[in-house]
Amino acid sequence: MASLDRTLITGLPLFAGLRPEQLDGLLREAQAVRYPKGTAVFHQDAEAHAFFVLLHGHLRVFKLTPDGQQVVVRFVVPGEVFGVAMAIGRTAYPGTAVAVADSIALQWPSAAWPRLVAAHPELASNTLQTVGTRLQDMHTRVVEMSTLEVERRVAHALLRLAQQAGRKVETGVTIDFPISRQDVAEMTGTTLHTVSRILSAWEARGLVESARQRITLRQPHQLMLLAEGTG
Repeated sequence: MASLDRTLITGLPLFAGLRPEQLDGLLREAQAVRYPKGTAVFHQDAEAHAFFVLLHGHLRVFKLTPDGQQVVVRFVVPGEVFGVAMAIGRTAYPGTAVAVADSIALQWPSAAWPRLVAAHPELASNTLQTVGTRLQDMHTRVVEMSTLEVERRVAHALLRLAQQAGRKVETGVTIDFPISRQDVAEMTGTTLHTVSRILSAWEARGLVESARQRITLRQPHQLMLLAEGTG
């Protein structure tokens, strides 16, 4: 890993505050791994053998409930740290991460985490900030599923995805990774039929474009009004 260009990770949230020579030292302990589309990076309840930073591609993280239902927890975008089970006091992964596009990640052994954070306290504080943001996002989603009608939940979900990984195109803002209507259903606690009905109605109004595993927000402002219940 010494030959890896440090500019690939310079400026990423996990490494904020680290000097160039510290980045080089961390890279020497890392391994770059490719994950073709559809490949699992890790599985729910498996031993947390490593933690990761995504360099390229996108991942879907989901969790199976005790009754066998699949819930999409979040999508991982380039630059994010993930799978840091030891940072939250776990020895097993709480969910499953699968590549939704060909992806590349750096990985470090979980056993190295205590030593690395002792040598680089910034890693711990940066990870804590990331985990805190994700917990806040999960709290927001729980409140939405408990209090909002489904159309507003879907609007909120699409707006968050566009903010996380939106790319401006001629027709609006496209969510820049493969995402299905089933994914949206699992993110919002509803059914595929309901999401399909909502998106079809929004397409008829010119608010979105929905192709195979691709969603474009044509009128984000109008979706924002729908999410807030004023549209």
